[in-house]
Amino acid sequence: MSSDAPAPATEASAAVSAPGPAPVPATGPAAALTRPRRLRPGDRVGVVAPSGPVPRERLEAGVAVLREWGLEPVVGAHVLEPHPTLGHLSSADEHRARDLEDAWCDPSVAGVVPARGGYGMQRVLDLLDWDRMRAAGPKVFVGYSDLTVLHEAFAQRVGLATLHGPMAATASFLDDEATRDHLRRSLFTPESVLRIGPGDGARTLVPGRAHGVTLGGNLSLLAAERGTPGARPCAAGGILLLEDIDQPPYSIDRLLTQLLRSGWFDGVAGIALGSWTACGEPEEVGVVLRERLEPLGVPVVEDLCFGHGPSTPTLPLGVPAVLDADARTLTYDEPGLL
Repeated sequence: MSSDAPAPATEASAAVSAPGPAPVPATGPAAALTRPRRLRPGDRVGVVAPSGPVPRERLEAGVAVLREWGLEPVVGAHVLEPHPTLGHLSSADEHRARDLEDAWCDPSVAGVVPARGGYGMQRVLDLLDWDRMRAAGPKVFVGYSDLTVLHEAFAQRVGLATLHGPMAATASFLDDEATRDHLRRSLFTPESVLRIGPGDGARTLVPGRAHGVTLGGNLSLLAAERGTPGARPCAAGGILLLEDIDQPPYSIDRLLTQLLRSGWFDGVAGIALGSWTACGEPEEVGVVLRERLEPLGVPVVEDLCFGHGPSTPTLPLGVPAVLDADARTLTYDEPGLL
């Protein structure tokens, strides 16, 4: 992952709206969203588990890293509480919702860093008081995988830019120094990480340059949100980020086909693809991606490494950027945090 901080790119092939506050974003083309302030040493950050269960030792290790960065982690009351009947959830839906909402609405908390993804965020989404969360003001949110639905909700219901990055108890955060360093700089010195790529494995699938506002995340969750209340109607005007885990090639084909048939890709400016961990033979996955995405006729880059891989960069969502498929880079016009 690159740590370059180049001058903002200006060439664009798709127009985007100018940055600015947006209490409730429009349902048209993707627009730049309100960016929260960067973190500073001494800031309090909420650590919650809105999806799957968290092993105590991994939680403690992740909290220790946050403390090393000078932050004050505030762990939700129910993070280590088991769900009464379902082992794939960290605690009861109402308790997960309460931890997340209370952390977000605490005026002393500057941001929220979930412990992990897994499954369960969709069960919590409609239990949150979005009027209260919107009134709490812009704060930092970091996550990926199952938390894709929360990224989308913050964008659509709050008008907030967020960070697609590793969570505090995940393997990449705990085991990979490059992943931790990229997240740390994204939080404290975001102007130092304006460019992603080109990595060793990055490839041009469809050449060209596109300008748009970043959005997306986990393919499965984006497909699962289609037709739900408040979901984004389409990716028009956006630079779409896509990745997944444990989805065989036929399943990736099905998910992409569903999004294509439902019109969700209509108007997309460009597509950046991340890791496809445990998704079968890379060659087979590549065939599916090319067969489904090339006909869109927009720039597409493969393997920018974000997602479920052993090492992952942090990418702002809701921020304008240039995708240069020929150079295999994603360059942000401005930092993800103020």
